[in-house]
Amino acid sequence: MKNAVTLFSELGERLGSFGEDAASRAVVEAAHAANGWFLPDEIVRSVRTLADGMLRRDRLEAWVAAYPWLQQPHASRNVLVVMAGNIPLVGFFDLLCVLVGGHRCLVKPSAKDRVLMEYVVEQLRAIDPSVAVAFYEEGMAVDAVIATGSDNANRYFRSHYAGILSLLRGSRQSVAVLSGSETPEQWAALSDDIWAYSGLGCRNVSLLFLPKGVEPTLEMPRVNGKYRNNYIQQKALLEMQGTPFVDLGAAVLVEQRAFPNALSRIACTHYDSLEEVAAWLADHDDELQCVVTECLPHSRRAAFGQAQSPSLTDYPDDRDVIAWLATLNG
Repeated sequence: MKNAVTLFSELGERLGSFGEDAASRAVVEAAHAANGWFLPDEIVRSVRTLADGMLRRDRLEAWVAAYPWLQQPHASRNVLVVMAGNIPLVGFFDLLCVLVGGHRCLVKPSAKDRVLMEYVVEQLRAIDPSVAVAFYEEGMAVDAVIATGSDNANRYFRSHYAGILSLLRGSRQSVAVLSGSETPEQWAALSDDIWAYSGLGCRNVSLLFLPKGVEPTLEMPRVNGKYRNNYIQQKALLEMQGTPFVDLGAAVLVEQRAFPNALSRIACTHYDSLEEVAAWLADHDDELQCVVTECLPHSRRAAFGQAQSPSLTDYPDDRDVIAWLATLNG
């Protein structure tokens, strides 16, 4: 198999123009037809974000250089990657990590995202026919598992893969901590952090912390029709319950210091001090994916507008996948 950096940098070059030619536009149409939550422009955005944010040679080289053991001979294991399908190519990073780690990746894509994952694997095979990737079939030998899904799925994973070395991920959500002095550009960027990919990603912001006396100035972008239907239902439910809310046009803003339990609800809470917010974040660390802020330090901090543009070192759940893969040969 080709050197992983070369393999994935060549993939990045191929994906950089995704959506511009007839063949990739057909993939976009097929992915949208298979999952109506995936809007065509967001499918293209997802692929190009990977190409520019993760698959540039300089970034790959710098990332790999932090793990000297990757250059040492080690046994190759069969690593099953059970992928979520909430946003386009959400499982790609695990595939990347497994191959960079020198292992064979057994891909089990979500039915919601199969079209795009099959396309990416096809591109990898076109670059290198010997690439160590296969789609998982029942009965294949598995040495380790990386699985991502809802909390219910996570409980199933723990039972089903008991006895196998596993890295399991459940549901997480993201917050924004605001100072009250944000610029209009930062508010616009935050709107993207909230509503990109219909708010379905664990990195999408769903809870806002604001200083007392400050109210959010969010502008709704165009949203998926499915999201708007959810908003209509949630608005009617809140009205029936007599729960106060702010109508944002296609989402509702509710005052609560907890993550919302519905897609089109955005939670908002007011604080007296940043120390108070830092304490809340620490208490809820196992529920957090990322924190959009310029007010506080945080290990999973993201800049405004960057929540859905993770870098190679923005590991899900703050668990270093490459370091975890090293334990397979321990």
